[in-house]
Amino acid sequence: MSSAQQTIAKPAERGVELLDRIDYRLMETPADKDVIYRLRYRAYLNEGAIEPKRDHKITDRFDDMPNSWIFGVYLEGALASSIRLSISSPEYPLCPSVDAFRDYLQPEVDQGKVMVDPTRFVADPELAGRFPELPYLTLRLCFVACNFFNADLGLAIVRAEHRSFYTRLFNHQPLSPPRLCLGLTKPLCLMAVDFPASREKVFARYPYLRSSYFERRMLFERRAGAAASALTASALPFARASIVPRS
Repeated sequence: MSSAQQTIAKPAERGVELLDRIDYRLMETPADKDVIYRLRYRAYLNEGAIEPKRDHKITDRFDDMPNSWIFGVYLEGALASSIRLSISSPEYPLCPSVDAFRDYLQPEVDQGKVMVDPTRFVADPELAGRFPELPYLTLRLCFVACNFFNADLGLAIVRAEHRSFYTRLFNHQPLSPPRLCLGLTKPLCLMAVDFPASREKVFARYPYLRSSYFERRMLFERRAGAAASALTASALPFARASIVPRS
């Protein structure tokens, strides 16, 4: 194993140990989301990806779309990171990556493919430095979602310097050169993984990416009365119920 592979493997393997200390929370209320918008601002500002803003928040129209799920990842009760997962399907094709890279993804949309689109992946600057496992545990949600929604493709829009990480860890392949999107000052590239073809290989290498059906239901079945309850079984072929138990 090369030194680069060892660098990736060590925190990924430690992620198994940290998983018991992690709580994935679906952020649905305005108060929940406000906390996430402020975390995004701190994280983006810390890495120089945005200019300062008066309201100290980062949000966009996709946050309130019925095919988007916003998660907070809590480490021993403290908000450590967040990610938004949008699901592109024949009924609801629009998602951040389709919007930003339509020239690459429209053929997939036209074929009726289901795509899991993770965006707004951010981590608390202080906790990220103390826990290098955080990216692995946060991005685990992408594979949980791919399983739950029977995805054809798992997408990722990442900085050019992060492409090799996604390829080695998740088998993502680059699809585009960098371009500016999501209101950030640093350009991002589009990547994708053929989930059905890659899942067993990735799961064999990193078993902690696996999930039970119970966990998937707990994470992705929305609470009764949530704004996205419109995504019923008749509207989406991959939808389940409209209730998400919350801790």
